[in-house]
Amino acid sequence: MRRPVAFAILGVALVVVTASLAGPQTGSSLRITYWQDGAKAGASTTWTLRCGPPRGTLPQAARACRRLASGGPKLFAPMSENAVCTEIYGGPQTARVVGTVGATRVWATFSRTNGCEIARWNRISPWLVPSGGAS
Repeated sequence: MRRPVAFAILGVALVVVTASLAGPQTGSSLRITYWQDGAKAGASTTWTLRCGPPRGTLPQAARACRRLASGGPKLFAPMSENAVCTEIYGGPQTARVVGTVGATRVWATFSRTNGCEIARWNRISPWLVPSGGAS
């Protein structure tokens, strides 16, 4: 009688430990669309990324999944409405990221139109989108 109870406890413990080690990357699934020249919306490149295990068409999927695990959904947070941003132009590049990070739905757009947006772009570059820069 003790043996089945011990196995049940061991099984529950294994599930809990596995879930805690997996972190927010498990179940993450993203579709990344990138426009080199934002003004020409038709010329885009699209990649996919799935984590747990890392796979998809995004180059260096394992690196991107590790970054998602450490940064989580906050990597895609919009700028505060009250943010004061430098009026500096970083380039025409734009990107859209849609999907889930862990259990959180993500729908975010990125550009390089001012200092705040450049900083936001740099949070996900170069592991999710190309570095970009004025052209």
